[in-house]
Amino acid sequence: MLVRRELVAQQERHTMAAPVPVLRLPKGPDPNSRGFDPSSPRFIALCRTSIPTSAAPEADAEELQREQQVRSELRENFLWCLHAMTNKKVQFHMHEKVKVEATFGASDIDVLNFQVSDLQTPIGVQKEALIRSQDVISLSFDM
Repeated sequence: MLVRRELVAQQERHTMAAPVPVLRLPKGPDPNSRGFDPSSPRFIALCRTSIPTSAAPEADAEELQREQQVRSELRENFLWCLHAMTNKKVQFHMHEKVKVEATFGASDIDVLNFQVSDLQTPIGVQKEALIRSQDVISLSFDM
């Protein structure tokens, strides 16, 4: 009886835990592509226009041109803002009323992440970090 208990105990120690499912991420973009295919799901999700460009009649050509001009000006202003923040102390106001401060480094091309240095959080300082832009409500910095 004792031998059987030892065998059962030994088997329990060597049993594997439940396997962890592996998340398969979607295939990345084609490295030879510029990523501007207007029919791609990514373009449709990120670059929606107020005018359906594929079905725009000639009467909407001026409105489309005006919208594209405004979008290009807004994008240029935003890029200049990112450039102005480089190597400056930036305050990030995040969800759950969390405020952090860091030295801004860079942003990825899709503005999904911000690379920062000396991130000061309520629980300590992180030398280098990435902040997801989805977690940021607003940010501010001194010119």
